Amino acid sequence: MAVTATLSPPSVTPPTYHRIVSPTLTIPNDPLHPVPVGLLACQRDPLLRELTTTTVSCRVSQSPSVPSNGREGKKKKAGGPEPNAPLLEIVLHDTIIFPEGGGQPSDVGVLTSSDGELWDVVEAKRHGGHAVHYVRLKPAQTVDDALRVFSPGAVVGVSLGEDGFKRRLDHMCMHTSQHLLSAVLETKLNVETLAWSLTASPAPCYVELARGLTPEEIAFVQEEANKLVFEGRSVHVEVEELDPQVKVMSGPTVGIPSDYTGGVKRTVVIDGIDRNPCCGTHLPSIHNLQLFLLPHTETLARSTTSSVRLYFLSGPRLITHLTSTHTFLASTASIMSCGAPQVPDRVQQVIDERKKATKRVEDLEAELAAAIAGELAASVPREGGELVLHRHRTDDSTTALGFLSAISTAFMSKVAEKGATSPYLVVLSSAPSAQTSTSTTIVLVFGSDDKKVKEVGDGLKAKLTVKGGGKGPRWSGKFTGVWKEAREGTAVASILESIGF
Repeated sequence: MAVTATLSPPSVTPPTYHRIVSPTLTIPNDPLHPVPVGLLACQRDPLLRELTTTTVSCRVSQSPSVPSNGREGKKKKAGGPEPNAPLLEIVLHDTIIFPEGGGQPSDVGVLTSSDGELWDVVEAKRHGGHAVHYVRLKPAQTVDDALRVFSPGAVVGVSLGEDGFKRRLDHMCMHTSQHLLSAVLETKLNVETLAWSLTASPAPCYVELARGLTPEEIAFVQEEANKLVFEGRSVHVEVEELDPQVKVMSGPTVGIPSDYTGGVKRTVVIDGIDRNPCCGTHLPSIHNLQLFLLPHTETLARSTTSSVRLYFLSGPRLITHLTSTHTFLASTASIMSCGAPQVPDRVQQVIDERKKATKRVEDLEAELAAAIAGELAASVPREGGELVLHRHRTDDSTTALGFLSAISTAFMSKVAEKGATSPYLVVLSSAPSAQTSTSTTIVLVFGSDDKKVKEVGDGLKAKLTVKGGGKGPRWSGKFTGVWKEAREGTAVASILESIGF
């Protein structure tokens, strides 16, 4: 039975969430001038889904893809128009589409022009202090139409849409949880966060730490963080004018970027827990943000330093993780014909039985290889005469070469025990029972004369395009395709006849 769960975030941002603490700082109201990043509608009201604003500028992007702001762009947008479709750069007076920053990826959304046309915002970036919306044109949309409807002063509707808000909610949950986690790590364990990554959903996010944590420390941090979650501590944002002297990035994703020109310092405050400069969007409360820390860390070794990653989940990602984990466990329990609590024991039982079965097969194969080798060795004259033969087998084993090698080793041993001095040259081949054009047949050549073994190998390469090689008394290779005794077997016999002793 499938298990589902939902997360119900607050629907309205409290009026006390956004607080301008500088007496001279105001939100620009000129519709032809953009609100700087730090005072955007998405930062003032992170739960706002729609907004009506005006266009400040619109131009065709000089790049066919969204600029990476100096970062390696590993993200690939799924769906949507082809990358070679025209890309527009649109600056609005205000926006609810968050531009990438503070370690938080960009929102996606939709712009609605005055004629009712919908335009897809595939990403938003901060350029200096302004938010730039990158709009990828659909096949039916033209650049001329876009420049007309997004002329300066034109009224524009901005919407996150259902998918866009789910993405925003996920980002807010993980970002606010990161602030909480980092604060608890620093105050309770004196462990500083060096960096963090808001990974693509549904993968866990992580914080990078200067040292590893014991399982007991991880459990302690999780318990302390969730105590605060259950208290439902509130979150608010304090905004003030930026002192140019402190405009510095203090870490990879911490502090204020050196290229920021918006003139605004934004501090995210978790009541009684943390104060941290950040431009990202955050929920107005940590209530419902139960935090789960994966009970292990990952060590990263660099040329001069090392750090440790601690992975965490919260919000929709935690629900997805719990749902998928339960589904996997229930499916495994069904396959193993047991209850979920018995799965570890049953899996261990299967592993133990598999090891015993593998050992038994190995013993039987060794016994069979010795029997086949004995049969072949019996054909070698003690003195005078020679043995030249090809033996083909049908075998679906994944270790066919190992089995053929066991036969050759046992053969040589038995010939030595017999005291035979007659020369011999043997070709063994092994093909699967069901063959196709991509099937692989293993070929092994061994003999008493190294030179003749090599000659047979060269003949197999030339006549059957077998790929392989060898040294001394053994040569092995692979034939790709359907092996037929009437065709490939005859070719092997012809090669052996041409060699002779």
